[in-house]
Amino acid sequence: MIQSEKQKHRGDEEVVKELCMANGVSYEKIAQEGTNISVLEIFFSGFPRMVGLSFFPRLCQLTVVGQNIKHIEALECCPLLQELWVVQCHLTEISGLQNCLQLEKLYLYDNQICEINNLELQINLEVLWLNNNCITQIQGLNTLQNLKELNLADNNIEKIGHSLDPNVSLQNLNLSGNKIRSFKELTWLARLPHLRELALKDPTSTPNPVCLLCNYATHVLYHMPGLQRLDTYDVSSKQVKEAAESTVMKKMMYYNMRVRTAQRNLAETRLSLTERKKTMLQLPEECVRTVNHTLKNLEHELSKVPATCKKSACTLEDGLTHLVEGSADRSDPTTDISRDPAMEHKIHSKIEALRERLLLWTRRLNEIEAWYERDLAQATNMMEYTVQFLLMELESVGNIRLEEGCSTDPWFTSCCDLLLSRFSRSDFKVHGITGIKINRVIRIHNSALRLRFEDKLHTLLASDESATTQNYRRRLEHLFYTADPEKGSEKEEILCIVEEGFKTAEQYKALEREGIPLSNSLSVTEQPRIEHALRQARQGDSKHSTDTIPFRHGQIIVSKVFVGQSMPVRMGERVDRSSHHRAYSVYRNVDTKQRTAVGEERPRSSKAQTGPECTPRRRQWFMFEHELVLPEYIIYFDYISGDQEQPALSGHGTGRDDSPSNDIILDKEVLNMEPVLKPQPKLLSLDDKILLNVARANVLSQITVLNLHGNSLSKIKEISRLTALQHLTISFNEFTRLDDISHMSLLPELQPNLEFLDASYNRLVALEGLRGLGQLKHLDVRWNKLTNAREDTAVLRKHTPALLKLDTRYNPWNRPEAVRMTILGRLITLTHLDDMMVAEEEAAVALQMAAGSKINQASLLAHSRTDSDRPRSLSLLSTARLLCLLSPAPWGLNRELELDWTAMITALNLDSQRISRLINLNKLVNLRWASFNDNDISKVEGLDSCLKLEELSLNNNNISTLNGLSKLHCLNKLSVDGNQLSSLDASVLDQLPNLSFLSVEDNCISSLHGIQRVRSLLELYIGNNHISTSQDIYFLKGLTNLIILDLYGNPLLEKLENYRIYVVFHLPSLKALDGIAVEVTECESAKDMFGGRLTPDMIAEKLGHSNYTDITYLTLQSCSIRMVDLCPADLFCSLRSVNLDHNNLTSFSGLIYLPNIKALCLNYNHIESILPRQKTHMTNRQILHSKVHSSGYGQQSPSKGKGETGPTGSLEPLMGSLEVLHLSHNGISNMANLQLSRLTNLKALFLQGNEISQVEGLEGLHRLRELGLDRNRIKALAENSFIAQNVLLELHLAENRIRELNHLDPLTELRKLFLGMNKLQEITELDKLEVLPSLMELSVVGNPVAKNSLHRPAVVLHLSQLQVLDGVMVTLEERTRAELLSTDSSPCSQCPGASLPATEINLPGLLPLMPRHNPLRGMSMSGGLQNFMHGHDVLPSNVDEAQSHYTYKHKKHKHGNAARSGQTDITFRHIRKAVSNLTTTGLLPDGNRVIVTYPNQEQDSRFPNSGKPPSM
Repeated sequence: MIQSEKQKHRGDEEVVKELCMANGVSYEKIAQEGTNISVLEIFFSGFPRMVGLSFFPRLCQLTVVGQNIKHIEALECCPLLQELWVVQCHLTEISGLQNCLQLEKLYLYDNQICEINNLELQINLEVLWLNNNCITQIQGLNTLQNLKELNLADNNIEKIGHSLDPNVSLQNLNLSGNKIRSFKELTWLARLPHLRELALKDPTSTPNPVCLLCNYATHVLYHMPGLQRLDTYDVSSKQVKEAAESTVMKKMMYYNMRVRTAQRNLAETRLSLTERKKTMLQLPEECVRTVNHTLKNLEHELSKVPATCKKSACTLEDGLTHLVEGSADRSDPTTDISRDPAMEHKIHSKIEALRERLLLWTRRLNEIEAWYERDLAQATNMMEYTVQFLLMELESVGNIRLEEGCSTDPWFTSCCDLLLSRFSRSDFKVHGITGIKINRVIRIHNSALRLRFEDKLHTLLASDESATTQNYRRRLEHLFYTADPEKGSEKEEILCIVEEGFKTAEQYKALEREGIPLSNSLSVTEQPRIEHALRQARQGDSKHSTDTIPFRHGQIIVSKVFVGQSMPVRMGERVDRSSHHRAYSVYRNVDTKQRTAVGEERPRSSKAQTGPECTPRRRQWFMFEHELVLPEYIIYFDYISGDQEQPALSGHGTGRDDSPSNDIILDKEVLNMEPVLKPQPKLLSLDDKILLNVARANVLSQITVLNLHGNSLSKIKEISRLTALQHLTISFNEFTRLDDISHMSLLPELQPNLEFLDASYNRLVALEGLRGLGQLKHLDVRWNKLTNAREDTAVLRKHTPALLKLDTRYNPWNRPEAVRMTILGRLITLTHLDDMMVAEEEAAVALQMAAGSKINQASLLAHSRTDSDRPRSLSLLSTARLLCLLSPAPWGLNRELELDWTAMITALNLDSQRISRLINLNKLVNLRWASFNDNDISKVEGLDSCLKLEELSLNNNNISTLNGLSKLHCLNKLSVDGNQLSSLDASVLDQLPNLSFLSVEDNCISSLHGIQRVRSLLELYIGNNHISTSQDIYFLKGLTNLIILDLYGNPLLEKLENYRIYVVFHLPSLKALDGIAVEVTECESAKDMFGGRLTPDMIAEKLGHSNYTDITYLTLQSCSIRMVDLCPADLFCSLRSVNLDHNNLTSFSGLIYLPNIKALCLNYNHIESILPRQKTHMTNRQILHSKVHSSGYGQQSPSKGKGETGPTGSLEPLMGSLEVLHLSHNGISNMANLQLSRLTNLKALFLQGNEISQVEGLEGLHRLRELGLDRNRIKALAENSFIAQNVLLELHLAENRIRELNHLDPLTELRKLFLGMNKLQEITELDKLEVLPSLMELSVVGNPVAKNSLHRPAVVLHLSQLQVLDGVMVTLEERTRAELLSTDSSPCSQCPGASLPATEINLPGLLPLMPRHNPLRGMSMSGGLQNFMHGHDVLPSNVDEAQSHYTYKHKKHKHGNAARSGQTDITFRHIRKAVSNLTTTGLLPDGNRVIVTYPNQEQDSRFPNSGKPPSM
């Protein structure tokens, strides 16, 4: 022993010498020099033990690297030590530091430390490196509040949790090379307020699995905005933080929308179930009413017996007070049962029988209600799953995704087939189950779990040399798992599995489950849950009591499992991994009595794992490796029984001849039992005589009991004189209010004695008006129409202070679940409510709730927080709710309140407190987030001092106006769902410049007017309101920031065809509509269908009003219009003129339906036809158009045939009112294709500047008076070109290619002909104009024949009526000269009428020629008819049509040529004197034509607006 100690001492001495030599210290002088040494270092060898440190009492820094040290020791004598390095030394624990209280830096990396401990006293520690050890859990750091740098890289840490919460000074954290997989773990780091550098995938370490997930950096930067460096990257720039913030905000908005959609779907399901319940209740309620009415009649009869008989009757009546009700005829007052004891006995027997029927129907009502509650609970459960899945997706930033399956998905079908193949009917035969119905399949996409599964699998396969691809696949199974309800919440366990995977085998063992239990059989998997549900049902659990299958709704997880080397175990043998070291799993075969049924299963069964056996046997597996179990699907299903889901309810409301029919027969048998009371006429009013008769009294003051059951009374003021009345029955009447009963209390000298009032089966909508009933003890108001429990209870509290029994059942209460507590909290005298005794505990809870229904100091202290910022959380809760959930109340029980404690409040959550008024909030000047959901607030008030309010939630109250919010200029989010708003107050919204979120769902809003004021809006939820017109969408067009819009549940969705793409078109910035993301294809479809579509909404937007019937003139030039859809056309009955120049129309489209249009300008479009030509193959775009009313597609008459040329008289006429049509510059090449003949009333047609080569297709235009064909490609006139134009007055053919003037003979009434700039060369062509006997003006200027004006004499000579040639008047002198020249060359030829003076030419229907120097007075407007309408939306309608006329004056060419027809001057003046009832046309001396319209003559409506001049 002594020898060993000597050796140890000698060894220590060598170690100390080595230490001294390494640090340049003389071993011999160590006693003197050691006290001055503050830093020691020793590397790689020579220091196996920490000895000799006592020689260095002032040591501040010690560095030991690469030694074989197992423990830290001998530091007791180094109290000044500030920095310690023990690195690469094989340390297994942290110890020996208890005296180093000054330690600031500790480096213990590259050791074998497994646990962080023994650091509690190092409160000054600022740097701690424990990287590259064997640490699995962060712990033992609670006291290190000064810690600034922590390095835990390259350990085996999976969880962070709250372990670092106390280290509030932490600035630098390295967790690289660990096994952190979940974003949720990283979220805990947001609690470190000073964290500036974070490393999770340092280049020198293996990245954490979480770093391989998408959106990793975005998630970290959002939750830790103070970070300066992340994984060696500089993230300090503002742009990086803003990008992360923006990305997360968009995701939160998206998931908030989807959560609201799920909640809305639940509301729809609830509504559907309610409607179904209402249908199912019709029969039972009617039967109840019938039976109960008869009961009350019999009670009435019993009340007439003498006093000796009344006792039994009253007792019976009290027994029936709480039965459920019905209807029958009135009793016969002549029946006197007091004289017939046998009759009284029959009545009692019948009452007993009726009571049995009532009990049956009451049970039926309860069954229906139970079915409703059960199905609603299941729907709610499904909705909650959906919401939790969505929140999980959000919190994982998309790395967990739950995909809803549908029948078109192959994986959905495979899942269904798999489950059906593993179901055996014989296994469930004992429960009466015949099959299963799959309701829903969810596919789980969990990136982290899949990475873990694949990594583990690859590791195992790499270590298993015998593993081949074939063997590997044979060991993969899809197995079932279901949560065991006895071990905790099924929902929580399923959600946990989806998010984090299965627990370890050890954790399941702690829950008394053998490994991870899985099976290939549905019956084996479901057995624990079924047994639990059956036990609950036997114990009387109300949730299952009415369902024949208490375990009807099932849910299983289907997992991909690598069973690996699996070993069998026997039934009853314990499953323990210690007994199966090399196995990844064990299994046991489940041999049931129904073994023969297995062969009947569908062939899609599991493969065997090991050995040659491959039979589809039922097996139960127990997995030891949780990483090898990957959850892939969740299947929700129902078990189907032979008698369906609700056997007790079958046939309700269906009219089937089963149980209900038998019950009705039994009811009739009971109702027909003796005695059958004879009907009596119903009382409509009362007087003293009737009262005395009904009560069988002699004096009114003697009446104590009055039964007015079963009449048609709505008023009973007469009972105010019944001063002794104690018992009043007015059931089965027509009362809507009980004011008349209050008249009994109006006499001050008499106190009302009424103790019992039965007002059931009436139409009471409120108890307001009931007052002064101080003695009332029993009140029955069942089966009425009461809705507001709070208001009605307030009435009873004030006016019925002695009330003991109250029955309010079967009323349509708002929030029925809160009615009972509302009543009990205010009526403290009640002993019975709704036929149930009031327990003291229940009354105390109700009183406590009622006491908290006012905003006072206590409620403010309990529900307020003082946080300065919203938590960096991905929760979708409102900030007020989130803070109250996450943060503790700042006001301790014993804490003394500061004077300004209310000014410290920033968040207030008063949801579900039954608050009726917003009071006592005036001192909350720093309130930023407030929530008052689910209360009884009717007015927004009391918030004027809360000027910093950013979020306000007032859902599910009774608010009807937004007044009271005008001063909240900082408001960012406002939610007022489930209220009574009827409009959006523009004056209020105008004062909310920062509002980005507005939700007003489930209100009564009928218009979006006012919303245009909120230009900052990003999200608008306004579903389930009364918005019905497409024009409301235009109020949203100014909201350029709007990206989420929800209009679901408004009438607009049903009324507006192609609603969705209509909205998408008008709101191009929208990203989501009605809970569904807007796809690119939808945007393209919207552009195809609605791009360039002229609709009433577009007109309203352009004109600023929607008074369509007042519009007479419409101009929309250069608006890219390509179709017209003005439906209904009757709205535009006053429209006379339309100008759509410079648009993209290819047809008249919906213009053909305008009933009274007279002038139409379509210049500079692409018109091909009035209606589009029929095409064999339509383009996708045209197919879209064909779905739109009035687009023109699909509505034309059948084609004429090849080339669509020839007469069109067989086609149906269109636009019978149209008189003036402008189609210049449309690229028209074929006039026949235009189908112009269908415009039978057309009087003026302008086709200038097209590509027309042949004049055709005018056969139906018999009334045409002016035709413009200038600037086309016409070479010749065909025989049928003008075959129907015998009333044509003016023809423009300038700037064509005409060489011959043939086939003009039908134009017998032609007055003006313009042929300038053509190819006429021979004077003989002009001679052909002799067929135009009425021609008065001719222009051939610019033709070869007109060169040097040599043609004039010949033309003047041959056209005797001609007055203007080439823009120059034909004078008498010129005509005489031409005749003389003609006489010289041909004496025999005379021109009739040539000798007449010009002033004497007076053709029928023409004005006399006027002197040239006497111009027509008036105003000129340059531009011609086509420009006449430009720039005017509506023509004045008050101009006297009989006092206007127009003169079309053609400008002369500046070189003396004739003016072009497209450049006309319009001159008009008012005619003041009465003239003959004729339309007179004449020429002015300068060649201009005058048209004068007189009062009783049909107007020349070739001009816009029926001949009325436009406003200038």
